Amino acid sequence: MAFQSTAEGIVLWRFITGIGVGVEIVTIDVYIMELVPQHMRGRAMAFNQAVMFTAAPIAALISYFLVPIAPFGFDGWRWVVLIGAGGAVIVWFIRLTVPESPRWLAQQGRIEDAERVLSRIENKVAAQYGKPLPPPPPPIPVPVRETARFAELWKEPYLSRVLMLLAFNFFQAIGYYGYQNWVPTLLIGKGITVTKSLWYAFVIAIASPIGPLLALLIADRFERKWLIVGAAILIGICGTLFSQLALPAAIVVVGILITLGGQILSVSYHAYQTELFPTRIRSRAAGLVYSFSRIGAAFSGFLIAFFLKDFGVVGVFAAITTCYLIVVIAIGGWGPRTTGKRLDEIAH
Repeated sequence: MAFQSTAEGIVLWRFITGIGVGVEIVTIDVYIMELVPQHMRGRAMAFNQAVMFTAAPIAALISYFLVPIAPFGFDGWRWVVLIGAGGAVIVWFIRLTVPESPRWLAQQGRIEDAERVLSRIENKVAAQYGKPLPPPPPPIPVPVRETARFAELWKEPYLSRVLMLLAFNFFQAIGYYGYQNWVPTLLIGKGITVTKSLWYAFVIAIASPIGPLLALLIADRFERKWLIVGAAILIGICGTLFSQLALPAAIVVVGILITLGGQILSVSYHAYQTELFPTRIRSRAAGLVYSFSRIGAAFSGFLIAFFLKDFGVVGVFAAITTCYLIVVIAIGGWGPRTTGKRLDEIAH
């Protein structure tokens, strides 16, 4: 992408990059859920997202300095892309030291490999704590199938979970990106100047990495589905206030609350949608339902533009609030409990 000179070339390689990043996001979510203990899955996901979201302001800062200039005669935006590609090279070598998921190995019938990975992890943890680990709980019988079947997703008990998460992902993405990507425009629509709207948007965006850190404190203290519902309700209420307020300080405070709510929702649902399925189809299920989040994100720009043009800022937040109302109904009404439960218990 960095070496392209036509719009078509940039779009093509950006598209291919998007496929790779999309696969990574889903795989990382699944990997974390399968590797960490049941009492800290929420916190592990929160920590992962806190690190991930720090990339956004860092990338913005790099772009701020490099995009206006051309070091060594090479356009600044091309340097930004190359730096991102360099990160992928680093990840390649990190990957060499990361163990495979023992659950996946066992599901594939590679019991000795799974035992080897588990023993290495247990020995390391025992050394860190300076005492033997407690005995594991009684095992839950799980059928071993070397070949996962996609058709299994369309049978109960997984069909209702898939349909619930498809609706959830589509509408939460419209609400989330409809707000995040349009903050400066929405502020201008409320009569705030371009310069000030960009400054306010920056202040609001600072809350993005803070949200997952806040989620670290509560991610495993409350039931996951109710954290999602509570965050959606908070966003809906604050969104309504945002559309009515005129005082800049109040707008920024409410905007920060919306951002924090969105990050807590993100942490919770990334963990939640990977907990609901058995190991043999967990990656496929998470990839399928999360793809509807990307579809919703793609539609959000067109929908927000339509509502802003015909109904103003109030209309935009009425639409966003409606999206989060659907989220509340879907997860609150049909979502099973998962927090603190073993993955095999949730799946079966």
